[in-house]
Amino acid sequence: MPSAVEPIPPTPTPLWRKALGNSLVRAGIILVGLLIVFALLAPVFAPYDRVAYQYPDGLNADGMPLPPSASFPLGTDGLGRDVFIRLLYGSRISLTVGVAAMLAAVAFGVVIGLYAGYYGGWVDVVLMRFTDVMMAIPALLLAMALAGLLNVGRTVAVHLPGLPKPIFEFKLERGLLGILLVIGVVSWTGIARVVRGQVLALKERAFVEAARAIGCSNTRILWRHLLPNVLPAIIVLSAMSTAGTIGLEAGLSYLGLGEPEPAPSWGTMISEGLPYFTVAPWLVLAPGFAIVLAVLGFNLLGQGLQDVLDPYHKGRT
Repeated sequence: MPSAVEPIPPTPTPLWRKALGNSLVRAGIILVGLLIVFALLAPVFAPYDRVAYQYPDGLNADGMPLPPSASFPLGTDGLGRDVFIRLLYGSRISLTVGVAAMLAAVAFGVVIGLYAGYYGGWVDVVLMRFTDVMMAIPALLLAMALAGLLNVGRTVAVHLPGLPKPIFEFKLERGLLGILLVIGVVSWTGIARVVRGQVLALKERAFVEAARAIGCSNTRILWRHLLPNVLPAIIVLSAMSTAGTIGLEAGLSYLGLGEPEPAPSWGTMISEGLPYFTVAPWLVLAPGFAIVLAVLGFNLLGQGLQDVLDPYHKGRT
């Protein structure tokens, strides 16, 4: 009798196709894509010097902001500046700070979580107690305290013995670099705890024991064997962390601790528009709506990626 033909196994669906098939990922990509398009198109609509330009006809006869019109699509603010142009350039600040601060937080959190989970013992105790202390302080309060240090105007330098010049210098002043470092410093704790938990579950697996058996160093096991297996969780956390860093930057700017004027931060625009809310609500609603869409976009993207990369999490309690 002729032998039965074995069925050909189905070709696995590429990960990118699975991601695009998820409705949450698609919604997140659309919203994040709009944020990126706004940031890229800002110079197309106007050069940066128009951000602080006060239009002679930007206020009405009573000195109040103008409502949305053909000349000013989102109206003008209390100084006669175009809100639409400031909103576009504000997307650049939010996207830059959000992504850069997320990268700093992920880098710090991944290192802490990897070493705490893998080595255990006193290393785990010290790193996790430090993490717990950082988590006990509200992120906004800690960010406010650190942002306040940026106003002292001093330069911090790191010297090594024998070298005539410092290896690192950083001036404590308000600006884009200072704000993203502050936000990165206060945003890593959740990432560290998740990575530690993943490493605790993975370090006793057979592939780690096999790596030890063939003589792999601890550093190689950490970065070549454990990190790739934790990467899906890091990707999800990165998307959700970006939403948090954008919101935190807006909060600091609202409190006057963000990038100084004339930088058109969305939080600063809300703060400046509050006195005119009853007569010019667009000054608050436009940047507020932009913040909501940006945070929602990254949260949807992170939730959708979690569905794709970890399809079993829905059944967990």
